[in-house]
Amino acid sequence: MNRRRFIKASMALAAACGTPGLAGLFAQNAWAQDAAIADGSSRPFDFASLKEMAGTLAKSPWGGAPGPLPDTLAKLTPQAYNSIQYDAAHSLWNNLNDRQLDVQFFHVGMGFRRRVRMYSVDPASREAREIHFRPELFQYNDAGVDTRQLEGQSDLGFAGFRAFKAPELARRDVVSFLGASYFRAVDDTFQYGLSARGLAVDTYTDGIEEFPDFTAFWFETPKASDTTFVVYALLDSPSVTGAYKFIISCETKQVMMEVENHLFVRKAVKQLGIAPMTSMFSCGTNERRMCDTIHPQIHDSDRLAMWRGNGEWVCRPLNNPQKLQFNAYMDESPKGFGLLQMDHNFASYQDVMGWYDKRPSLWVEPRNDWGKGSVNLMEIPTTGETLDNIVCFWQPEKPVQAGDELTFQYRLYWSAEPPVRTHLARIYATRTGMGSFPEGWAPGEHFPQQWSRRFAIDFVGGDLKAAAPKGIEPVITLSSGVAKQVEILYVAPFDGYRILFDWYPTSDSMEPVDMRLFLRTKDDTLSETWLYQYFPPPPDKRKYVDDRQMR
Repeated sequence: MNRRRFIKASMALAAACGTPGLAGLFAQNAWAQDAAIADGSSRPFDFASLKEMAGTLAKSPWGGAPGPLPDTLAKLTPQAYNSIQYDAAHSLWNNLNDRQLDVQFFHVGMGFRRRVRMYSVDPASREAREIHFRPELFQYNDAGVDTRQLEGQSDLGFAGFRAFKAPELARRDVVSFLGASYFRAVDDTFQYGLSARGLAVDTYTDGIEEFPDFTAFWFETPKASDTTFVVYALLDSPSVTGAYKFIISCETKQVMMEVENHLFVRKAVKQLGIAPMTSMFSCGTNERRMCDTIHPQIHDSDRLAMWRGNGEWVCRPLNNPQKLQFNAYMDESPKGFGLLQMDHNFASYQDVMGWYDKRPSLWVEPRNDWGKGSVNLMEIPTTGETLDNIVCFWQPEKPVQAGDELTFQYRLYWSAEPPVRTHLARIYATRTGMGSFPEGWAPGEHFPQQWSRRFAIDFVGGDLKAAAPKGIEPVITLSSGVAKQVEILYVAPFDGYRILFDWYPTSDSMEPVDMRLFLRTKDDTLSETWLYQYFPPPPDKRKYVDDRQMR
C-alpha cells in the first residue's frame, strides 16, 4: 500500500458500511442543524450489544463495495484532499475544560470512499448518539470542494479519526485510524512509522486478499484529566465481521492499546491474520542493493522479533528480496512478537524528510492463549521508500470455517523499543559483504579466489564478557552450504562481540539459505537466536572482479 496517503488500502476490496440490512442496526436520523457535535438521537450501547450486532451482520451477505461519492469529493487529488482540515473548534471533546485528549475526524474523498459512522457514548448512561457529517465541521481551504454538493448529506459519514494529547491538542496527533482497518500511533517523537490493522484475510494465498473495513466507531467520553480513552469498532468484510474494543493509553514515551476482538466468520478463510502490521524495509546494514542514495539506511523497521512460547528470543533481520518471500515461524502460545526499529541514530539514515531514526517499534503481547499457529512474515520487493513491503501477523493453526467465532486479546505497544527484553545478549546489527579473505585485507593475488559471502552479527548486553574466559561458542546452522573462517571479535565502540563467518555454496542452487546462529558456553545459552534468509546470486555472478588494475 502507499504509505504516504493510504490510498490503495481504501480502494482495494474495501468492505461496505452502507450494507443492505443495516437499517435495523444503525439509527437513521434526519439532517440536524444542532450545534452539538453528536447530533443524533440517543440509543443504548455497550460492548455486548456491539458483539451481537457483529454476529447478526455475519448472518447476512456482505453488502459489497462502497457507493459512489459526490463528484467533487471523488475527483480530489492527493494534494487537494490533504488541504481539507477538520475545524478544531468542533472537536469531539472540545466542551471538556483542561482536557488531556481530543478527537477529530477525516473527510471522505479521493480513495477514501468508505462512509464510516461515528458515535459518542456517555459512559454513565451507556447512551450513544451519532455524529453526522456536515460541511461546517471542516475547513476546505484550497481543496476546490463544491460544498453545495454536500448539503443534506448527513449520511456521508467520515473516513476515519485521529486523536490528540495535551499539550499538542489540535496540532500533532498521536493516534490515527484511516483506510480499511489500518491504524497507527506514535511515541514521544510524534513521528508515525509502521501501521497495524484490525485483521488480515488471505494475504498470501492463491486467492485475492481481502481488506476488512472498520465501518463504525463508538467513543466513550473520557474525564478531562484522563490520558486513556476507549473506542469500539465494527469490522466488516466479505468473509468476517468483528466487534473490537480498544483501550488506548497515551503515555509520554509510548502509546499502548489494549485490544479485544470477537470475530464472526461468514465463509471459510484460508489465511486469517491476527494483530497484523505493515512496514517498509528498503535497505539497511545487511541489505544494500537498494541503497544507491545519499542515505546509509532506509527503513521503518529493521527486524522481526519473537518471544516464543518456549521462552526462546529470536531476531530475524528484514530483507528487501528480489522476489516475494513468505516465511511461517511455527509457535504455540507466543509470548510476544513485533516489527522493531532499534537503530535511533540519525547518522544511520541521514534523512531529514522521513526521519527514520524517530520511527517507533510495534510489539504485540497476547493476553489470552492463542494456541498453536505461526508468526508469518511476507517480504515484497520494493524499489524505494514510498511503498510498504513488509507484512507480519499471527495465523492460527486451525483452519477457519464459516460459522466459527473467535476471540483474541492482546496489547499493542508503540514505542522506541519493546516493553520487554531478554536478559541474554541481543542482536545489535547484521552486516554482509564479500568473503574468502582475512578481515582487514581484500581479495587479491595473495588469497584463494573461491567465492563466498561474509556475515557479521553483532551482539551486545547479556553476560558475554563474564562468559568469555569460559569460551564463547557460535552455534551455526545452515539449510545449505558450509560456514568457514568463523571468528569472535570484541568491539569496544559498542562494547559487544562480533561473530564473523563466510558462507560457501556447495551447489549452484539459488534457493534461499536459511541461517541460524546463537552463542553458548559449554553449559549455558548466552544470546537470543539470530535467524536470517540469504539469497545466493547466480553461479556466473559468484566471482571477484579485480578493478584495481589500471586500464
